[in-house]
Amino acid sequence: MAFINPHINFNGNAEEAFTFYKSVFGGEFDKITRFRDVASDEFPIPAGEENKIMYIALPIGDSMLMANDVPSFMGKVNEEEHRSKISITAETREEAEKLFNGLSAGGAVEMPFEEGHAGSYFGMFRDKYGIEWMISFDPAA
Repeated sequence: MAFINPHINFNGNAEEAFTFYKSVFGGEFDKITRFRDVASDEFPIPAGEENKIMYIALPIGDSMLMANDVPSFMGKVNEEEHRSKISITAETREEAEKLFNGLSAGGAVEMPFEEGHAGSYFGMFRDKYGIEWMISFDPAA
């Protein structure tokens, strides 16, 4: 079966966001590469961009959540546009509630985490970094 590994672009706060995500999901970063780590004569990094994240990865179950900071010379990510949502299906209702409450802290809840059809639960929100999430649990799954 294929695995889906979302990759998110940030405007210089990828490390802050991923430290927050790590506090909710747990685990350790698989890898962190900063722009200074790949700088060379062929790939010079502008001043002020050296410590930005070129690649960061946080394993979550069998998947990987990945991200980078977009260097200023490449433009800016519009954090208020509707990007694709990241969907998480939890193994238990308790896990789903923990993820929903943790990730939505400081964000904007679009749909509260509530019971739906046949004992399933679902909620949707935009986190404090502008990333959109959907959290679900279905006891029949």
